[in-house]
Amino acid sequence: MTHDPRAVLTRPASAPDRTVRYGDHPEHVVDLRLPAQDLGRPLVVFIHGGFWRAEYDRTHVGPLAVDLARRGWPVATIEFRRVGQDGGGWPGTFDDVAAAVAAVPELFGDDVPAAAPVLAGHSAGGQLALWAAARSPGRTRGVLALAPVADLHTAYAQRLGDGAVAALLGGGPAEVPDRYAAVDPMALLPLRVPSVLVHGVDDDRVPVALSTSFAAAATAAGGLVRLVTVPGVEHFGVIDPESAAWPAVLGALAYVDGSGPASAGRR
Repeated sequence: MTHDPRAVLTRPASAPDRTVRYGDHPEHVVDLRLPAQDLGRPLVVFIHGGFWRAEYDRTHVGPLAVDLARRGWPVATIEFRRVGQDGGGWPGTFDDVAAAVAAVPELFGDDVPAAAPVLAGHSAGGQLALWAAARSPGRTRGVLALAPVADLHTAYAQRLGDGAVAALLGGGPAEVPDRYAAVDPMALLPLRVPSVLVHGVDDDRVPVALSTSFAAAATAAGGLVRLVTVPGVEHFGVIDPESAAWPAVLGALAYVDGSGPASAGRR
């Protein structure tokens, strides 16, 4: 039977250990999954993808969070207002992510390590993770960006996600240039925290070329950025613990959090 790459989006996952609120809107919630044994690994704050749209929520990264927790990482998956919801898009989506990232360590208190967390995200969530790290580098240990929309100008020009970037920001770069300047990862270089991008070569939703160009620009700007490309893997493989990409994702996370060898996450 041929593996359905989208199967991870609906695969059941065990319930989080705790769910807490960081604001008043129904979407202002964070799920926490904890490892059975404390291995001294930092918290991973994970931002889900879905082209910033309301039809995709944090539940589809449940299998990812469960697997990482099983391997010793505490994982907080944040929710936020998205395009199609009241207050979603510009600027609400960004306000929510900033608020959630800032609030998570205090929300969970002694349940999570006191050290700065790793910010991680997939697709649109990868863009949000890169943006949040650039915005507040002192609160971030590093970034793991999985198939990120790392170049909003190019994503807009290519109409990725049927015009998802224009829907998020309210127009194109010529119409709302200040918004692109504020949140496009390509405009926020150099990144001042260690970062690894993991991208499937066969990704037809967010082309790997976006990560290739971002990594090159980030390195030229003096950032500590690495790119891992995974042959034969499409867009959803990088969030699927059952996929061939998963060992590369785990190696990249270990490199970012400092527990892996210096060569991890290097291709």
